[in-house]
Amino acid sequence: MRLGRDFIARHGETVFNAAQRLQGDAPHTPLTRAGFAQADEMGRALRAELGAKPPLTLWASPTGRALQTLAVIAEHLELDWHDAKTDDRLVEIGMGAWGGRYYADVIADVGPVIDPVTGLLIPAPDGELYPQIAERVTGWLSDTDSDPGDRLVIMHGISSRVLRGVMTGQDSIPGFGAPTAMALPQGSVVMIQDGVETVTHRGTGYAPA
Repeated sequence: MRLGRDFIARHGETVFNAAQRLQGDAPHTPLTRAGFAQADEMGRALRAELGAKPPLTLWASPTGRALQTLAVIAEHLELDWHDAKTDDRLVEIGMGAWGGRYYADVIADVGPVIDPVTGLLIPAPDGELYPQIAERVTGWLSDTDSDPGDRLVIMHGISSRVLRGVMTGQDSIPGFGAPTAMALPQGSVVMIQDGVETVTHRGTGYAPA
């Protein structure tokens, strides 16, 4: 278990979110004005929590929307965005052939794509499964366990839920095969310390997926 605190954030709203399209692991779907506003809110909340120039290790999914969100937050914290590290294991769930399609079109073809009980995306037939997400985020945790002190991680709705579930020791969700934490809207930040999660800032974006 890490000695420092982990601040895990969900990126702001994107053009795909606003259009109700399945985003998945698309490499770059830009933030909307609402998304930038949510990033501003997270930045203000973290500035109030941590002050200026906190000793944070910065991490992000390599996707454009995560890096855009981090850029705004880093400005609030007076940190250098260029110091951030990225890792492919922090990307969103891969949605296979469903990726980029409108939710309504996929639902018309195959039925519901969001589980009504958990709010989790149902994997596409050729998409990524939840145990695969758990495996990759667990690998990232293991490889970065020596990060000094606190860190900030900018991620996505589904993959961050699995990461948070792993870090807080949640039970595996029946039918999905991996632990997941509760759903939070876009623009939310949680803090995990010693395996316990608290919500630092609840965003105003869309939930659950």
